[in-house]
Amino acid sequence: MSTPAAVELLAKDLTPAGETYCPNPKAGMQLWNTHPRVFLNLSTGEAKCPYCGALYRLKAGEVLAGGH
Repeated sequence: MSTPAAVELLAKDLTPAGETYCPNPKAGMQLWNTHPRVFLNLSTGEAKCPYCGALYRLKAGEVLAGGH
């Protein structure tokens, strides 16, 4: 089984607190294979969904509001 590629997000794709949610349309998830929505904090640059294991990463060079 191969490891799926990380979903790269721009700073503008995140909430002001530096969060995104999973399942996320940018991850290519279809309605039939979704799970309950969970919010993930990307203040460290990446976060992994505890339900499906999808890895969300802030795109290289992007800076969160507040300079994180």
